[in-house]
Amino acid sequence: MNVLLDTHAMLWFAAGDNRLSPATRRVIEDPANTCYISMASWWEIAIKCSLDRLQLTKPLSSFLADRVDEGFRVLDIEMTHLLPLTQLPFHHRDPFDRLIVCQAMAEDMPICSADENFAAYDVKLIW
Repeated sequence: MNVLLDTHAMLWFAAGDNRLSPATRRVIEDPANTCYISMASWWEIAIKCSLDRLQLTKPLSSFLADRVDEGFRVLDIEMTHLLPLTQLPFHHRDPFDRLIVCQAMAEDMPICSADENFAAYDVKLIW
């Protein structure tokens, strides 16, 4: 199964944070699954690091490389991901999360996220 991780789910997994649900941890650790991280998440993390709202244990380039080495794939932002934004209801105001929702819809992937706002959209959630 292909799954898309919300930013916090990937960060919590990388940190071994116990806020990550057991169901999500099982999905991520299952070698039968392919886990994707949106380029929107990397963009969000870079912005938060530049504003000192997030500190990583390594430079961003190393942190990203570590996730790729662990088998995570990067989901680039495509035109097919952007077009649904014009019709997406504003249940969620965060532009990064809205893009992740559109990517999940376009790619027919469930999202691993604890964000309750995602439930208002036509996407499958894993948490």
